[in-house]
Amino acid sequence: MEYSVFIQLLGNFGFPIAVTLFLLVKLEKKLEQLELAIHALSKAFSKQEGKEDK
Repeated sequence: MEYSVFIQLLGNFGFPIAVTLFLLVKLEKKLEQLELAIHALSKAFSKQEGKEDK
């Protein structure tokens, strides 16, 4: 999201809405990274369980 768009939102809709949208955009990237990490951990855990069963 460009900062000019952020400033325009601030003028049109007010501070709370603009901050909420800005944070949602930032958090979305972090949540995607967290999801990938959880999937990788799950796969690693499954592989480890398979080794212990043998």
